[in-house]
Amino acid sequence: MSDSTQDILKDTTTAAAAAASAGASLFSTFDIIMLVVLLGAAVWWLYSSRKENKKDEIVLSKYSIQTAGSIQVTENSFIKKLQSSGRKLVVFYGSQTGTGEEFAGRLAKEGARYKMKGMVADPEECDMEELTKLPDIENSLAVFCMATYGEGDPTDNAMEFYEWLKNGDPDLSGLNFAVFGLGNKTYEHYNAVAIYLDKRLEELGACRVYELGLGDDDANIEDDFITWKDKFWPAVCEKFHIESTGEEELTRQFRLVTHGPDEIPTNNIYTGEIARLHSLQVQRPPYDAKNPFLAQIKVNKELHKGGDRSCLHVEFDISDSKMRYEAGDHVAVYPINDSSLVERLGELTNSDLNEIFSLINTDQDSSKKHPFPCPTSYRTALSHYLEITALPRTHIMRELAEYCSAEEDKKKLLLMATHSQEGKALYQSFVVDGCRNIVHILEDIKSCKPPLDHICELLPRLQPRFYSISSSPKLHPETVHVTAVVVQYKTPTGRVNKGVATTWLAKHRPEDGKPLPRVPIYIRKSQFRLPLQPQTPIIMVGPGTGFAPFRGFLQERALARANGKEVGENILYFGCRHRDQDYIYQEELEQYEKNGDVKLNLAFSRDQPQKVYVTHLLEKNIDEIWDIIGKRNGHFYVCGDAKNMAVDVRNILLKAVQEKGGRTEVEAAQFLKKLDSMKKYSSDVWS
Repeated sequence: MSDSTQDILKDTTTAAAAAASAGASLFSTFDIIMLVVLLGAAVWWLYSSRKENKKDEIVLSKYSIQTAGSIQVTENSFIKKLQSSGRKLVVFYGSQTGTGEEFAGRLAKEGARYKMKGMVADPEECDMEELTKLPDIENSLAVFCMATYGEGDPTDNAMEFYEWLKNGDPDLSGLNFAVFGLGNKTYEHYNAVAIYLDKRLEELGACRVYELGLGDDDANIEDDFITWKDKFWPAVCEKFHIESTGEEELTRQFRLVTHGPDEIPTNNIYTGEIARLHSLQVQRPPYDAKNPFLAQIKVNKELHKGGDRSCLHVEFDISDSKMRYEAGDHVAVYPINDSSLVERLGELTNSDLNEIFSLINTDQDSSKKHPFPCPTSYRTALSHYLEITALPRTHIMRELAEYCSAEEDKKKLLLMATHSQEGKALYQSFVVDGCRNIVHILEDIKSCKPPLDHICELLPRLQPRFYSISSSPKLHPETVHVTAVVVQYKTPTGRVNKGVATTWLAKHRPEDGKPLPRVPIYIRKSQFRLPLQPQTPIIMVGPGTGFAPFRGFLQERALARANGKEVGENILYFGCRHRDQDYIYQEELEQYEKNGDVKLNLAFSRDQPQKVYVTHLLEKNIDEIWDIIGKRNGHFYVCGDAKNMAVDVRNILLKAVQEKGGRTEVEAAQFLKKLDSMKKYSSDVWS
């Protein structure tokens, strides 16, 4: 306890004693006791708040603002690595799915063609205050490949760096930079992080070497990136008075080390762990992206009553994890690739999938020593670590071309790797429209026989799949529920492509007499939240599995109402194809409606000759919409398809604000923007 707090406590005690002796005629004994209690509470609050402030100071000290001269070089110093290796280019990435990291790696690798040897850096693993020292390295350049996630948020690994730039005021004079953003135009906050970063760096005195690039994942983000970097490099050459050394050299970033049968103890071989060896056998909280919790699957049942599609209700047991969640949060599930695809890749490359190997970075200064946990077997790498169902990007086609024995096959792959209109069109039709993954490409380009270790180097990391949690901890504190459609579709080539996570989940259901299946998961917090006041009315639009978070919302609000609390109106718009086939959680919803916990607006699109969607129902109820959001301070939520449904819903809201709220088009847009900033208009959408 500080001296000042002790003085306050002493003064409080003296005052209380004085009141007791001198105020007998003015105060009763009860009054004096209450006075002492209140004064004591005030002292406790003051002491606690000072402790919290001290705690905040400790946390904030990690990103305190310092002058360039006072920053000490630390173990996570990218400046030290640049200086020791004679590099001038550092490419930072903010990546949630791995694409940002991949683009960063490609830029750093290409730097060698321009006598700017580069390194890739994860902001989470670097002391980003050292950006103030980067200008000390002559002709240095920082490039940022930054993805935008969710409601305009930075990715997990870029969060601290983003907050430091936002809340701090470092002097970045002399820092040369460029930014490429990764986003999706179907989302409202398109590339918000990259746009802000580009603007903020300039405000802090940094010098933009080339204009901001914006990649759209809804269209062709690969093409956007290539188009941007083809103009970026000439701008770099002009800025630093350098020239290209010629064509890009194909050099391996990782070297292969094959381990003999008894060379490495079994306990030292990775078998699917995300980061720490044996982390899935010996579990230690806290659990996060690098240390997921191995949860038991307690329930895994079919929700659809008919039709040719499948929708799963899955319950993960988190009782021993100390993980906590709120209605509206997301759960990340680490999937395992389909074993038939893994086996086929082994056959096509004539490889022993049980062979133990390591891929070791040829750049000794890189913080990324391996592309994934090593040593491991090829089977484990292809099952747990690599995105073998992803559509290979053009740089992979370029590398694969070198392993073609037939000239015609080589020319085809090389053409797809070029930036010509003919090459782009061929890549679009053969890879994108044809939905071909690496297995399909090797099957159809028959003379292409790359070694499996090079494929392992080229393919991106297998990423966790995120699902909106469809339960409330108020009702289910020890389980997390997920509602997911099993992804499966026929491609133009006649093949059947399957979703990685849902295919795995569909095969792993609890069986009597057998141990419960387990899967690595972690909770990711969301801003998709119920109003703080339960009496606030809400409108929820969630067709199909878009209903998932609203199931948690309804559980929470129904429980509050059952416990005697005043709860506002809950209005749900739900839609599916057929009432008797894919009306998920029908019994629950009808019971909620019977109890007065929800007002249902249902659209069964194919139960009548003319299709009816939730948007049709919304359009009929714009009076009610305006009453909730314009007059009664209510909240509006939408969850589901971002490309069409969410856009249509927003347009209907704009119409309601204009027609019923008397706003102009511009004023209506500003009104919705204000609701969005106040978290009264929230979206949890995907494309």
